[in-house]
Amino acid sequence: MRPFPLSIFAIAATLMLAACASSTDPAVSGHPDLSGTYNVATLTPLERPDQFSERLTLTDEEADAIAARVQAFLKRDSAPSDPNRDAPEAGGTEFFIPGFEFAAGGVGGYNGFFIELGDSNFKLDGKWRTSIITAPSSGKLPPLSERGQARVATIRQSAFMKNTGTAWWIDHEIGPYDDPELRPLGERCLLGFGSTSGPPALPVMYNNLKRIVQTQNSVMILSEMNHDARVVRMNSKHLPRDVRKWMGDSIGWWEGDTLVVDTTNFRGLSGLYLYGASEALHVVERFSRLDDKTLRYSFTVEDPNTWEHAWSGEYPWPSTNEQVYEYACHEGNHAMVNLLHAGRADEQLALDAAALVSRQRIEAGHPGVREPAVPFAPVP
Repeated sequence: MRPFPLSIFAIAATLMLAACASSTDPAVSGHPDLSGTYNVATLTPLERPDQFSERLTLTDEEADAIAARVQAFLKRDSAPSDPNRDAPEAGGTEFFIPGFEFAAGGVGGYNGFFIELGDSNFKLDGKWRTSIITAPSSGKLPPLSERGQARVATIRQSAFMKNTGTAWWIDHEIGPYDDPELRPLGERCLLGFGSTSGPPALPVMYNNLKRIVQTQNSVMILSEMNHDARVVRMNSKHLPRDVRKWMGDSIGWWEGDTLVVDTTNFRGLSGLYLYGASEALHVVERFSRLDDKTLRYSFTVEDPNTWEHAWSGEYPWPSTNEQVYEYACHEGNHAMVNLLHAGRADEQLALDAAALVSRQRIEAGHPGVREPAVPFAPVP
């Protein structure tokens, strides 16, 4: 969860930025000071559930029912396990968060101990919200463009095909377990999953703390998950287009009391990669104070290679006294090596089975059977 304190490098960077900030206080050169730690966990999803249709808000009763349902699941999931229980049903375990059915092959990679979704949906302007997305009015991502459809189909095939225990990809030119660089960024510990680091910075199922350190010339936004730190250069210009970053190149300026952050220069893979985003991604974020303990965070996303039109959203960032600890993502992680070894083992089983069928057909007088695909190189 948060087992270790910040690394020496993160501490040094934070102290350096804090020292710079102290030289420009009060109010950081006449602008609101956004510095602080925020817990953005919320039960409000990015996209609006179908049952709420065009409704932007919830009633108190509906918000209470959502919170009660999640708490009931967490209570049940946190109960002591029966040591004499049978093996789980084929196909994996139930999971109440859409999109995580495939986590760990559906065998229960996450339980209630790891989940920090918050206690309720969030409120803005005194109303419970049904979704983070506010435009389109449906509260859902816009339709994918033709290129976006092709990209998303490839991503789902390579990263989110259900684990059947068979090498279904054996006749494909590329399989999802051929190379660690084919795995999602979160799995490789390069960026937190679900665009938690952003931009746009979205809440996910755990490790939802954000730390902002503001100076006159820079604003640092540290995400708890994967210790991703974005540095926004104030009143600057974007880097040359051939300089590409996982979290893009962020520049900022003030419009009254609102900090505007413009981000371009993404790599082909970014926090929104699993949603289909490309290197053409362009994100504009706005940070402003709702009160002395809460920020309003809003954003607009454009990517002509992926969506037919832009989409926008907003949600609050409540301050917290919690501390950000190091997210030691890869320490002692045997999963990646085991994953690739298992891929090779599944492929070998498929090749052995195909070879057996071929021999049986030849022995039975039915030659001409197509040979199986050449096996992939084994992992050292």
